[in-house]
Amino acid sequence: MEVRQGLPAGGPPESFYLGLGNFDGVHRGHQHLISSIVQKARAGGGMAVVITFAPHPAQVLGGNTPGLLTTTARKIELIAALGVDCLFILPFTRELAAMAPATFVRDILWSRFHPRLVAVGFNFTFGYRGGGTPPLLRQLGEELGFQVEVMAPVTWQGLTVSSTAIRNALGQGDIALARNLLGYWPVLTGTVVRGDQRGRQLGFPTANLAVPAAMKLPAYGVYASLARFSGQERQAVINIGRRPTFGPALPATIEAHLLDFAGDLYGVEITLELRAFLRPEKKFVSRLELTRQLQEDITRAQLLLAGDDCLILQPRDRQA
Repeated sequence: MEVRQGLPAGGPPESFYLGLGNFDGVHRGHQHLISSIVQKARAGGGMAVVITFAPHPAQVLGGNTPGLLTTTARKIELIAALGVDCLFILPFTRELAAMAPATFVRDILWSRFHPRLVAVGFNFTFGYRGGGTPPLLRQLGEELGFQVEVMAPVTWQGLTVSSTAIRNALGQGDIALARNLLGYWPVLTGTVVRGDQRGRQLGFPTANLAVPAAMKLPAYGVYASLARFSGQERQAVINIGRRPTFGPALPATIEAHLLDFAGDLYGVEITLELRAFLRPEKKFVSRLELTRQLQEDITRAQLLLAGDDCLILQPRDRQA
């Protein structure tokens, strides 16, 4: 897949089948939309093209900024896996946000891309104050000469798949639900940095991950995970939270204890694939109580990770 930053220069029209959206998480609803574009492009002899934005609009416009489900690098990886030919990442600016919806369609979508078809989600908005809606896009498409496909919501067990629903699931530590809505295990990726060495002193050395501040963290607590780094994979128990045993109001950290591993990981990028929520964070009255609980966490994580997908209900696609 070719990745381009910014708008194309224009020029002779190409046979573009466009998927348009933020696609945070590239969840099962997004996957359905993008896969539809790929299929139509193949059938029509055109190019399957996705347009997305960076940074996330909420990060530019302020207000209640949601935690992101994917970094740009992860989003590129997930979209490429769906068979897209070209991904355009448009800089989201206040100038772009202030553009009238009709101007965005005429000057951006039509003048620069000349699409044959544009697909958007049922709740997609664009232009000034989100005034552009799928019906308006369809109307402008009829005027300019391109088709518009508005994708119906994808549901799982009656719940509409959305980035918001996934953030809510993660905020409750419901890894099973997040996984079923995403279509893959949720992950956190970061670089190992130096911590306070408390885990090592207890006999459970940890890799402390620095993840981008904009990322959505799951509920504070302990998780069973798979850790991938430098071509290796290890089972891991991770703690996300403020470590109340060691003091009040400590900053939140992500600490991963890798099982059956000994080595220096400082500066290494690790991807943690969350598999199960083990327990909430709690304050322990003694080091002995804490170390006993950590050993219980490790034993339970090993049993859960050995069970793999049998522990999680498989998703069932159903269009609303």
